[in-house]
Amino acid sequence: MSHSGSTLILIMAIAVLAPLLAYAVGRRIPVPLVIFEILLGILIGPDVLGWAHPSELIDGLSQLGLTMLIFLAGYEIEFGKVRGDTLKRAVRAWVAALALGLGTGILLGGGYAKGVFIGVALTSTALGTVLPVLRDAGQLHGRFGSVVMAFGAVGEFGPIVAMAVLLSGRAAAESTALLAVFAALTAAAVFWALRPRPPWFSRVIAKTLHSSGQFAVRFVFLLLALMLGASTALGLDVLLGAFAAGLVTRLVLTGAAPESGPEILAKIEAVGFGFLVPVFFVVTGIEFDLDSLLAGGRTLLLLPVFLLLFLVVRGGPIWFLAPRDLDRGDRGGLVLYGSTALPLVVAITTIGVDDHELSAGDAAALVGAGMVSVLVFPLLALRLRARAGEEVPPSGEVSGSETW
Repeated sequence: MSHSGSTLILIMAIAVLAPLLAYAVGRRIPVPLVIFEILLGILIGPDVLGWAHPSELIDGLSQLGLTMLIFLAGYEIEFGKVRGDTLKRAVRAWVAALALGLGTGILLGGGYAKGVFIGVALTSTALGTVLPVLRDAGQLHGRFGSVVMAFGAVGEFGPIVAMAVLLSGRAAAESTALLAVFAALTAAAVFWALRPRPPWFSRVIAKTLHSSGQFAVRFVFLLLALMLGASTALGLDVLLGAFAAGLVTRLVLTGAAPESGPEILAKIEAVGFGFLVPVFFVVTGIEFDLDSLLAGGRTLLLLPVFLLLFLVVRGGPIWFLAPRDLDRGDRGGLVLYGSTALPLVVAITTIGVDDHELSAGDAAALVGAGMVSVLVFPLLALRLRARAGEEVPPSGEVSGSETW
């Protein structure tokens, strides 16, 4: 059997094993599923057991997984909860974090190109990890949940835009102009998505939803392909197209098939979380530079430094710009949730290493800090708000959610 075939079998075995481990461990402490996927990927990778190795096929599937991950992140944004003064504060907090992050990254990295990758990574928020924790704790639909949604949405969208402008290798003015063109195309797509669909559209969705036709699922992937094609044609990162496709897809399904929308999303998530996204995270573990981290020196020292910087760079502006109606406990919880980062950190460091701008050791330190953040920060936020008067559910209730 080829190396690609055996590696793919190992990856899918981990994809099956990881939820079982998350469920078992979750009875005592909620651990995001992505942690097990990355750790098991490290275990079978070249630095430990040496059973799995990257290949062109595996890397291609991993890139598809990253695309699907960002698409689903875009789909999660609920426009009704992300608006008004809270949204303005969230945007200002992220812009302040970007300024801090770029300055810090350039100082740490010793140069502009490397510093930009570090700085942008420090501004991200793992909204997909945070939302299930809030949902299971019964805190998602109140005022606090709406604020976290706003700050988390900007913490996902902002870094993707920054990647398109700052990490494209072009002049900022040219990148901004191309981004404006893409924004106009996205606005046109949103306008089209908000228009009423003809009656036959909904009928075909309902008729093929449980047949081999699967019109709705195929239509969603066509939207994704179109937005990816538009971003590629403009020379922008495909992650921007994937995120925009998620936004447009939510609007289309909400308007054209409100009854079938959740079931259609479940089918898309089955493809994403059932196959492609786990491949991306397991491959991240396989390619993780564990030797550099364990060798000590600068790489190991950078891990706690980056973890602290997540709180300072991303969390500091959130603390000062949080809505005034939040008390100290809520502000602290918002800072911790907002500073939780991993998926986009993995995406940004992957691009940085591929472009030879970021060393494997620095990428390992950033990803390692992100892993610690998703393990620790949400739990601290729950405990902090519990001391402020909120109830924390039993750990087994928190652990049943899909988090990435």
